[in-house]
Amino acid sequence: MPESTTAARPSAWEWARASVLSANIVWTTLCLGGFLPGTRVAMIIMTAVLLALQLCDPEEGTRVHPAGLLFIPFLFYGLWNLEAVSQVRWIGWMDLMGWTQAIAVFWVVLNGIRSRECRRMVCMVIVAVAVASAGMAVYQHFMSPKWLMLGRKQPAQYEGRSTGSFGIPNSLGVFMALLIPPVSFTVFSRTSPVLRRLAASLALLALLCGFVLAVSRGAWLALAAALALRSLFMPGRSPRLRLLGAAAAVAASAATVVVLYFTFPIMRERVHEFVTDVGERTRPIIWRGAWGIFREHPAFGGGAGCFDVLFEAFRPIGFHDEPVYAHCDYLNTLCDYGVVGFVLLFGASAVVAWKSRGARGISGAVLTGLLAFSLHLLVDFHMKIPALAIVFSSLSAFVTADTWIPEAAESPSPRLYGRGYVMRFALLLVVLACIWAAPRYRAESIRWAARERIDTMASAGKDVSHERDALSEIRRGFERARALDPLNAQAWSDKAYAETLWGLVEPAQSHELGMQADKDASAAIALSPIVAEFWVRKGSGLDLEGEWFDGGKCFAQALQLAPSRADIWYYQAYHYSLHPVEGGPALEAVNLSLRLDPGFLLAQSLRQRLAP
Repeated sequence: MPESTTAARPSAWEWARASVLSANIVWTTLCLGGFLPGTRVAMIIMTAVLLALQLCDPEEGTRVHPAGLLFIPFLFYGLWNLEAVSQVRWIGWMDLMGWTQAIAVFWVVLNGIRSRECRRMVCMVIVAVAVASAGMAVYQHFMSPKWLMLGRKQPAQYEGRSTGSFGIPNSLGVFMALLIPPVSFTVFSRTSPVLRRLAASLALLALLCGFVLAVSRGAWLALAAALALRSLFMPGRSPRLRLLGAAAAVAASAATVVVLYFTFPIMRERVHEFVTDVGERTRPIIWRGAWGIFREHPAFGGGAGCFDVLFEAFRPIGFHDEPVYAHCDYLNTLCDYGVVGFVLLFGASAVVAWKSRGARGISGAVLTGLLAFSLHLLVDFHMKIPALAIVFSSLSAFVTADTWIPEAAESPSPRLYGRGYVMRFALLLVVLACIWAAPRYRAESIRWAARERIDTMASAGKDVSHERDALSEIRRGFERARALDPLNAQAWSDKAYAETLWGLVEPAQSHELGMQADKDASAAIALSPIVAEFWVRKGSGLDLEGEWFDGGKCFAQALQLAPSRADIWYYQAYHYSLHPVEGGPALEAVNLSLRLDPGFLLAQSLRQRLAP
């Protein structure tokens, strides 16, 4: 891993920073990559403490490497975009917090973890959790294919592929691809001690196992391309040697694929899918939607966190996936933040990459892994996975510190304010993380868990009128989430959803429950009028109140926002079915719902009830 640019002994402050960063990496990586909102509570507090330790250090404080200043304009722009452009702020703030955390880690590591000992500790922790994740991948493949961390189960769509500690095979694949080059360099480095090379050899074997078992075509291609590109542009080599190196990288990658193709059945399936689909089948659909959003909002984007909501207007008929992200971090950023945000973020990244292009030795090997990671961002959303973002930012900072040595004119600046002011600001960061950010993550975690239970019942086609105890607990969960974060529009909407379902348990309370659902859904719409589901919840509440005609206007608005969603057409059909003379339109709507999604159990049940 990268060696330090300074031989100074680390201070207690630096050891503390390295320890907190290491703890954050372990926590997020082993908790499904930090993807679940509940695991982000501890994560955001540790990040705030990391920043505070840097600011309070009397030897470092506010002194910054010039690379750390490049991303500040994006953070200010992102905050403005969240407040002035985004109509899904409860999603947008989490997206912006993700970018803020990645930039904060980059800044702290770049300026505050510079000694050889602390760097080595952080790098050893990164490799150790990667080895642990690879071990989980082996366990999943050979022992328990459905097993996942935190008591969850592997989705059926990933059958035959390992996900390690992430729950997503592509995340495991790119994590391995990021670390394979530097660990390989250590294995074959003649200057490394024998014991270190032996330990690196064992780690490399584990990483390669995880890399293969993830069966991630994108990660394989990204690593092969990164090796070829680094060989082609390797500094200090003749053009002939560069071409030979690139050709050797391509040949070695091709030979590995051939061997795996004939020895690993799932590999054959993935290759056949790749050939049959001419590369990809679902991602181009998602990319076209993201590009459509960008074309409608080119300058400032649709708003922070907007992609998943605005995609509904571009959803083609028959496409059932819930993409959440654009499966391309570059395109996702473009449609969320527009050209302005894209240039501010990736322009700064390009400057750092250009300054680091001459990295050699172990830093050059790390740069190869970073390049593979960056290439794979073309087809996935790894910067939305906190663990991957933290590791990527940390390694990027190490390489930047080794290759971008500030000149005298741009050397780190002295403190601008007294230490007392800085320490107060550092304390404020930790307090805000504890009393503002953490409760919002906690609220989303509670809401997520309650909504999962409702969705499970709906997908199984259960009669919720017999689920009194479960629905009672779910209602309490939504109420608690709403109380913790009143700005979470989805929590308001889900609470309205639970109220309408409770009307099936207590029909005598239908009118009162309908009024409450109408009120809660109206609060959600006031926060975000562009979400089709919120209008469905309001319409359902009005139906319970007996306001059938007003409810119809809400369902019409929902269909205008999401015309190709099978569930929206189902709710429209259910609404029609409540009126005795609207049986024909109800049957037409439910038939359309089933054409969009033939496996929709609730629509099938309604169709049987409406059939003449």
